[in-house]
Amino acid sequence: MRVFPRAGRRTRITALTLLGCLPGVAAVLTLVLCTRDVDRPVAIHLAAPAPASPAALFRAPRPHIEPRSVWLDATVSRVQPPPRYDDQVVAVFVHHTDSPNGYSCAQSPEIIRRLYTGQTGDRAWDDIGYNFLVDRCGTIYEGRAGGADRAVTGAHTQGFNHRTAGIAALGTFTAGVPVPRAMTDAIAAVAAWKLGLAGVDPRGSARLVSSNGLSRYREGTAVALPAVAGHQDGYRTNCPGAALADRLPEIRETAARLQGRGTRAGTPLRMLMGTAPATSLGPPAKASTGTP
Repeated sequence: MRVFPRAGRRTRITALTLLGCLPGVAAVLTLVLCTRDVDRPVAIHLAAPAPASPAALFRAPRPHIEPRSVWLDATVSRVQPPPRYDDQVVAVFVHHTDSPNGYSCAQSPEIIRRLYTGQTGDRAWDDIGYNFLVDRCGTIYEGRAGGADRAVTGAHTQGFNHRTAGIAALGTFTAGVPVPRAMTDAIAAVAAWKLGLAGVDPRGSARLVSSNGLSRYREGTAVALPAVAGHQDGYRTNCPGAALADRLPEIRETAARLQGRGTRAGTPLRMLMGTAPATSLGPPAKASTGTP
């Protein structure tokens, strides 16, 4: 420390006053300002970075998704109405397509094309109902048009198409039918990615409002459903089949791990809904907009 005389008074300049000019100093600096022989410390607190939001903390990577152009060829070209969108996806519904299981994965685009033709032809929907489809090899396909990255309103679960995404497993997975691990892992990857964008834990629940009285709930009823739900949770059906439904707890845990969440031992997901008897594999009711 050096002392410089000035007008009969001495002003002290300490090395601490230089700290504010040095790069790489701590986040909080204390600058000592000295005047009139009195040291008056002034603490200057630099603002710390804002904590990351839950949505940012638990986002899973986007899995590879085959675009519609892989399965939608010129033989089934048609005028496509504009898609509809929601603000975000807070739940996903898992389905099976009730189609044969003995296919090669090279045949998956053809199977999806036939599903599309049936839904837009015989049922007169505006597009395929599912947002995503997954085959037995774990390949993920974009289903409904509008952009895989966006919250496209689907036509997959009567009454609960808004703020949800439909993920369909190619095949029929009734009781006793093996469900390929590659398929469940792919379903978990899609669920983790889509729900992570909204900060939703795949093991939790989501508040949804029924938009159609043909669902399990009256129109306008607000219900808490699993964030990763089976079709039967929102609609009276056997879909996604007993074998695939039995794998949903595993899919939820895998999706949570992909989001970077820890395990929750001893706290199984609570089903916040009544149990209703399952009926036949009823698809969503026919609607010209495809968004009942």
